[in-house]
Amino acid sequence: MTSKIGKYRWTICGLIFFATTVNYLDRAVISLLKPYLTSAFNWNEEEAIKNYANIEIAFKIAYALGMTFAGKVIDKLGTKIGYALATTLWSIAAICHAFATGTFGFSVARIFLGITEAGNFPAAIKATAEWFPKKERALATGIFNSGSNIGAIVAPLTVPFIAEKWGWQWAFILTGAVGFIWLILWFIYYEIPTKQAKLTKEEYDYILSSEENSEEDNSGSENQNFSWLSLFKFKQTWAFALGKLLTDPIWWFYLFWLPDFLDKQYHLKGTEVALPVALVYIISSFGSIGGGWLPMFLINNGMSSFMARKKSMLIYAFLVIPIIFSQILGNINMWFAVIVIGIAAAAHQAWSANIFTTVSDMFPKNTTASVTGIGGMFGGLGGILLSALIQKKLFVYYESIGQIEIGYYIMFVICGLAYLSAWIIMHFLVPRFNKVTI
Repeated sequence: MTSKIGKYRWTICGLIFFATTVNYLDRAVISLLKPYLTSAFNWNEEEAIKNYANIEIAFKIAYALGMTFAGKVIDKLGTKIGYALATTLWSIAAICHAFATGTFGFSVARIFLGITEAGNFPAAIKATAEWFPKKERALATGIFNSGSNIGAIVAPLTVPFIAEKWGWQWAFILTGAVGFIWLILWFIYYEIPTKQAKLTKEEYDYILSSEENSEEDNSGSENQNFSWLSLFKFKQTWAFALGKLLTDPIWWFYLFWLPDFLDKQYHLKGTEVALPVALVYIISSFGSIGGGWLPMFLINNGMSSFMARKKSMLIYAFLVIPIIFSQILGNINMWFAVIVIGIAAAAHQAWSANIFTTVSDMFPKNTTASVTGIGGMFGGLGGILLSALIQKKLFVYYESIGQIEIGYYIMFVICGLAYLSAWIIMHFLVPRFNKVTI
């Protein structure tokens, strides 16, 4: 079937996967350099926690602010130019970290990185909506979103080695430069379906085979203007935004604090964290792809896309709950804790693949980047609140009394309950499928 239709759309998915990998590689680097920066700038342990938290908060504030306009800019410029501009700017921002000389310098670099990296997911979701029929979008989203896992795997396997060999500055420079390789491939291979000469008629027709794609294409809604603020009047926007508010901070907690947890709980330092961190993200890669496959399987077996995503997301919400017991299992063997955290991270990625796809299911294609940006903004705000009100106060307090493991236990309880809470809120806001008309 695929050979008859053609498969160029999967080339596009591969490009988005590569961009997402670079995106997460660039943001994950600093979490692995915390011990090196602590030594380089002569921070004590309490200063290191506070400074690292401040740097992380600076990134999240900038990311949330970036999301307020990134989606609208990409909807305005189009996927090709918008994605290229975002990647160019965040690659420059990643390299600029190498020239920081203290907390203020890193905060400035993280602000620049946060604002520019905000363009990745709005552009990725928009490209997916343009290139895939409805039933394949969750799978395509799961595949490209697994790039966030690959970026997080590559980082611990390379960053400590580069830092040991050439210094922490080169870790930022070399990883930041990877984005420019992607830019070359992007301009060679990407174009929207209506302008892509390499796309067969059969595959073009298949991409537009979804009922809503055909209706939207025929209605000319792609050319209709809309107000960014007008999107807030829809319950579907709030369901997506609140779902991101509660669950995005959990992934950022894994990304920024997992190496520190392994250090504090199991005394792993430098290159010693590489294998357990990589294992967590390898496990989560399977969750990302499997999370996109399950709703497609249910849809192919007669279930509506809305119910398929809803039931799948409920399953993923329950799979996160065992993380509450990760430290108890870790007392038996560290690897039990690593595996349970990996399963929770996999469930997050499965959840993420589906919550992103709800946007292209419920909104016209010309608004998907903007709605994705709104959700990303709320996710960033959730991350800021988690860092400022929980991690910064919680971890500093328990570190000061020599019981940091209690702080991490409280965080794991929050992680375990966040997704089920988000699912319940989303269910009450949008109990039945209702396509938004702009």
